[in-house]
Formats: sequence, structure tokens, C-alpha cells
Amino acid sequence: MKLQIVPARTGTLWVRLGIQTFFKQPLALAGLFFMCMAAISIISLVPILGSIAAMVFLPTMALALMAATLEATKGKFPTPSIVLSALRAGQQGIRPMLVLGALYAVGFMVVLGISALVDGGEFARVFLGSHVAEEASDEPLRLQAGMLAFMVLHLPLSLAFWHAPALVHWHGISPGKSLFFSLVACWRNKGAYVVFGLTWFGVLLAVGMVVQLLAVLLDQPAFLGVGAFVITLLTTCMFLTSIYFSFRDSFAADEVEEKTPDAIE
Repeated sequence: MKLQIVPARTGTLWVRLGIQTFFKQPLALAGLFFMCMAAISIISLVPILGSIAAMVFLPTMALALMAATLEATKGKFPTPSIVLSALRAGQQGIRPMLVLGALYAVGFMVVLGISALVDGGEFARVFLGSHVAEEASDEPLRLQAGMLAFMVLHLPLSLAFWHAPALVHWHGISPGKSLFFSLVACWRNKGAYVVFGLTWFGVLLAVGMVVQLLAVLLDQPAFLGVGAFVITLLTTCMFLTSIYFSFRDSFAADEVEEKTPDAIE
């Protein structure tokens, strides 16, 4: 495995490839995304441990969507079985993925805990569902400060797990090393990732404006809420699809490693 340095403009290419690949298999990719989200939502309903267990499976969900994207690039129809087949085909099996998920859950709770030091736990209580945002605090700025602290602290955590599931699965890297390599790849290619993020922001802004315009033209205010919700979910799916291409271009595999993805066919 070798790190590759790409031009900043590659970030826009990743966005374009993610959108194009999604529309090659929209039903399959959207269906898999909704299935994963539903599974995580159901797991989260379990008192106390549900939210933690759901976070443990987030890296596996990311890997499933990346594996499905790989299938879509080959012109194949990715089925829900891709989740299990991808895990079975990994170089180290499912255990490292569970370890990776546990590390994410711990990291997430640490970040949430630090944000509680900023706002007295207001944002943490809202996030965990014990409070409604409107009733959480008499000082909105305090809640916003906690939210901002969480977002800032969660960014490096997200970058550490950006490529980690794929590195563990397709390259056989240990969970700990995969987090380090993911951070290094994001830093060395920071120009491309900044462009990637800005391009997606522009896409979301453009889509939001179109939804608002349609709501005004159709004189259907309800369309704005429903349309925004559906578009947000579909756009999130496209975003997750585009992550595969950032991984593909950030790391070069040798001939032996390149044969590994075919094992999920």
C-alpha cells in the first residue's frame, strides 16, 4: 500500500464521480443506505447501550456503501447481501471492523464529553434525546457554543475514520494503523479534501435553492419540508458514495491487494 498525492482539483472529480455512480444504480445504493440507516435507528432504540452499539456499526455501514459503490462502478447491481459478503471477504475478517467501531464509539463519546465542558452538557443532552433543543437552555448561545465545540473536535475524528474501514478491509491494516494512515492521507491531500468539502457545500446550496424555488412556484410550503428531507437523504447517500473515490485515489495497492475487492463478487 502506497500513499498517493493528488492535485486539489481532484476533490471536484470525487464529487462528480460519486453523483454519477449513484445515478448508475440509484435504487440499489439508496436502498442500501436507507436499510443501514433503519438498522442503526432500530439499534439506537435500545436503552442506554443502543446509541453506543449503533456507533460501533457506523464504520461497517461506511464500508458496505464503499463496497456497493465498487460494484456499481463495475456495472453490477449491489444487493443488501453486499454487507455480509464484504465482511467475509476482508483480509482479517469481521473482528477488526468491530474493534474499529468500538474505537469510533469511544472517540465520539470523548468528543461529546469535552463539548459538555463548554456548555454544561446542553448539546450532549439534546443529541442523546433527553432534551428538546428549544427547551434545552435559556441561553441559546451556550448551546451553540457546545455544538460548535463538538463540530470542531469531531472533524479530526471523522478524518481518522475516513479511510480506516477500507484500509482494514481491503489492505489488511490493523485498526490502529488505519486511523493513522487515514489522517496522514487526508493531511497530505488536504487541498483535494478542502475542494471536496467546498464542492459538496455548493451542491447542497444549489439543491436547496431549487427546492425552495419549486415550493414557491407550486405554492406548496409543505413541499419545502418534505422535499428538503428527501433531498438531504439522497445527497447524503451520494456523498458517502463519493468517499470511495477519495480512498481509491489516495492509496495505491500492489497486484495482490488489487485482487482482494473481486472477492466480494
